[in-house]
Amino acid sequence: MVNLLSINPVAFSLGALELRWYGIIIAFGIILAFIVVQKEMVKRGMPPDFLTDLLIWAVPISIISARIYYVIFSWDYYKEHPGQIIRIWEGGIAIHGALIGAFITTYIYTRLRNVSFWKTVDIAVAGLLIGQIIGRWGNFVNQEAHGGPVSEKFLETTIIPNWIMNQMTIQGVTYHPTFFYESMWNIVGLIIIILLRKANLKRGEMFLFYLVWYSVGRFFIEGMRTDSLYVIGELRAAQFVSIIAIVAALLMFSIRRFIQKIDVNYQDD
Repeated sequence: MVNLLSINPVAFSLGALELRWYGIIIAFGIILAFIVVQKEMVKRGMPPDFLTDLLIWAVPISIISARIYYVIFSWDYYKEHPGQIIRIWEGGIAIHGALIGAFITTYIYTRLRNVSFWKTVDIAVAGLLIGQIIGRWGNFVNQEAHGGPVSEKFLETTIIPNWIMNQMTIQGVTYHPTFFYESMWNIVGLIIIILLRKANLKRGEMFLFYLVWYSVGRFFIEGMRTDSLYVIGELRAAQFVSIIAIVAALLMFSIRRFIQKIDVNYQDD
């Protein structure tokens, strides 16, 4: 395996101010996701200012909820160090917390704007996956969100590029690049969602597919990680939430299609 130097997580410094690659990558993912979703929303006849106004609320609320989620599942530590709860710049946010905050904000905002929640989230899931695909590479730079150590046999047979495995080598030990597995899983999900736009889906089912797809992948990938938050004992928080999301999405799909008999298609304006 080619032995490259590890990537410096700091992109550049201006005096005491450091700009990190993690922040740059996350910002790029948000911008690209915004462009894609905004274009589709306008195409589908939604107000041009709708997404911008929504994000003004959704982004900060999602960051706060991501921190709250992390603190709740790390309470044994934070109850002894309450002053560190607000120190979000030192790390400690969770994607599930951000998603929960974003979905709640979107639901309330769509009700206030008299816009279909289901139509909004159907359009948004492609952008959401784009943001997740790109955002995981921030973990790559930071050498975090990885799995357990890998064997020499794995390194000899893997088709994962050497430069990725090199960055996942920390203090002489090479770890599973679980960030990469999740990013690739989401790429496949994005391709399927693009193809499903031509299928005879009912409004809301694109979003429900996303919940199931992401949660299935996250459940198995989370089981490989070494930095998980836990609910009780060995039950990982992300796996617990993933199970809830899968069951809820499948139940909602069944209720809406077979009981409520929703007749509004995905493509309907």
